[in-house]
Amino acid sequence: MPAAAPPTVKDRLAAQGHRLTLQRMIVAGALARTRRTVSAQELYESLRVEHPLLGRATVFRTLDFLVENGLAQRFEAEGHVHVYTSCADNHHHHLVCRLCGSTTEIDDTAVNQLIDAVRGGYGFALDHDALDFYGTCATCAASITRSERHLTATAGGGQ
Repeated sequence: MPAAAPPTVKDRLAAQGHRLTLQRMIVAGALARTRRTVSAQELYESLRVEHPLLGRATVFRTLDFLVENGLAQRFEAEGHVHVYTSCADNHHHHLVCRLCGSTTEIDDTAVNQLIDAVRGGYGFALDHDALDFYGTCATCAASITRSERHLTATAGGGQ
């Protein structure tokens, strides 16, 4: 028997008893299609072309709504700018590439040992755990390595 399809944004909002407004669906859909972190302003500007009546404040408020209801995650980027990514409905953590903005969801099982150590080792009663790891994704790291090799070859070849 095939696995059930993951719940859609529409399904998830309906299950939580929220209104399914067109604006929420437009913003949530655009965020899910982005596949990387994006600022509210960037998302607004990308939506303005197809949806000129969609207001900037609506996009910002909708992103906050999506975060509050577990459909998106907010991260702090350089310059204290918030960026957002769409999220699956299971509890998870993120790997965030500082270069390209890509995000990868990692399951709780990858960090459960650390969470258990915090609970037990410090006697700390966690009521929420969110661990986000920032760095360089494999694609960007490979690109940097190729660039470094090219620069080394170019610099060494001219002598």
